[in-house]
Amino acid sequence: MTPISQAMADSATMLRRNLRHALRYPSLSVSSIITPILFLLLFVGVFGKALGKGVGGVDYIDYVTPGIILMAVASGCMSPSVAVAVDMTEGVIARFRTMPIARSSLLTGHVVGSMMQTLISLVLSVLAAVAMGYRPDAGLGGWLGAAGLMVLLTFALTWFAVALGLLAKGPEGASNSPLLIQFLPFLGSAIVPPDSMPAGVRWFAEYQPFTPMIEALRKLLMGQPAGHDAAVSVAWCVGVAVVGYLWSKRLFNRDPSR
Repeated sequence: MTPISQAMADSATMLRRNLRHALRYPSLSVSSIITPILFLLLFVGVFGKALGKGVGGVDYIDYVTPGIILMAVASGCMSPSVAVAVDMTEGVIARFRTMPIARSSLLTGHVVGSMMQTLISLVLSVLAAVAMGYRPDAGLGGWLGAAGLMVLLTFALTWFAVALGLLAKGPEGASNSPLLIQFLPFLGSAIVPPDSMPAGVRWFAEYQPFTPMIEALRKLLMGQPAGHDAAVSVAWCVGVAVVGYLWSKRLFNRDPSR
């Protein structure tokens, strides 16, 4: 068996391990899946009329749904962070390091398993939005572009969350580390346009990484060209993915005694 095929086989084994853990201890996974749907019900069903007055004549559910979809990705980043921290603190990593398995397989299993859960959350969020009246105008190209962007963002944030989990001292710290990532979409264009915000907050909302992603997703789902927003979003995703992967690799390979 070649090193690549060995690494793939070991990663598949670790993926099955993580999925079994998710089934046995579903609270964190269920929370990540349900949270975006609750946000959708809250902002559309409760605050929709008030917030919809400031979005320029667009139905508020059409405006807010792309932001909620992106929040589903941000919410999903807590799960791998906590799972990796649990593995690091319970001593299982030390046992795996003594076994003839690919060192990369453990983190790869966490990343792929978390991505699967996050993508399930995305699909459920879209279905909930459609049930509440969301009617996107995207064609096949728009849907493929939106799906590709969300998969890329999920990949990037998952690796970044893995790095946060490796950096944390324990599961409690790991559960708090991704909170900033989850909060950032609220300070973007997810809920209301940046033009309606105070000057300082508006400047931050316009230039933080989640805003072009939300705008690109919004345009793609409404059948409009995403252009500049899509290019900036892809650049941010690639940058975060590279940083998250290299950071995770460095933290995982550090001397356990340090």
